[in-house]
Amino acid sequence: MPNLLMDIYRKLYKAYGPRHWWPGETPFEVMVGAILTQNTSWKNVEMAIRKLKANGVLNPDGIYRLKEEPLGSLIRSSGFYRIKAKRLKTFVSFLFNEYDGDIHKMKRGRVKNLREKLLGINGIGPETADSILLYGLQKPIFVVDAYTKKVLSRHGIVSEKASYEAIQNLFMEHLPHEERLFNEYHALIVHVGKNVCKKKPECERCPLRGIGHNVVAPSFTEGANG
Repeated sequence: MPNLLMDIYRKLYKAYGPRHWWPGETPFEVMVGAILTQNTSWKNVEMAIRKLKANGVLNPDGIYRLKEEPLGSLIRSSGFYRIKAKRLKTFVSFLFNEYDGDIHKMKRGRVKNLREKLLGINGIGPETADSILLYGLQKPIFVVDAYTKKVLSRHGIVSEKASYEAIQNLFMEHLPHEERLFNEYHALIVHVGKNVCKKKPECERCPLRGIGHNVVAPSFTEGANG
């Protein structure tokens, strides 16, 4: 399995090169983006990020002081803006309560402990929490999304019913815990998932054509609702 996973990574990297993901000028901007990108496209998130920047509130203190209604107006393009404004406020309150609003202080925490705390915040699930950890805090944890499951299941590496945790464990147990590797690997999967492994897959131009079929490991096939 380690050889197969690294083979997938090398083929994707050779085909697409570094993806420079996650886009963001500061760790806090990355965290905000991770929350805003839930159930919307990145293009819509970028519009919201630009508005937050233009109004000088794309920082912990700025969002902490801003009330929900004007915050929601600024992030309207991201969709479900009232819900997301509440989530941003909740996250920033957590940041101040736990770390005095200091991202650097938060970064000193251990991955497991940080993840448990993030998952305790209303509206933050595993994918968002892990995106904050990997892309915002440079912690070595693998992010799983719909593209990950789709690409791996279509190549027979996991079951379509595999849970988030099962797929994440596949990477965490068989690859070195390196933040740069996990960062690039996930970004490459997102790229191939968006551009090639679509609803109607364009298999003839997939860098992973012919790789990995019928190698599903039993321990990674169950728990769809995990």
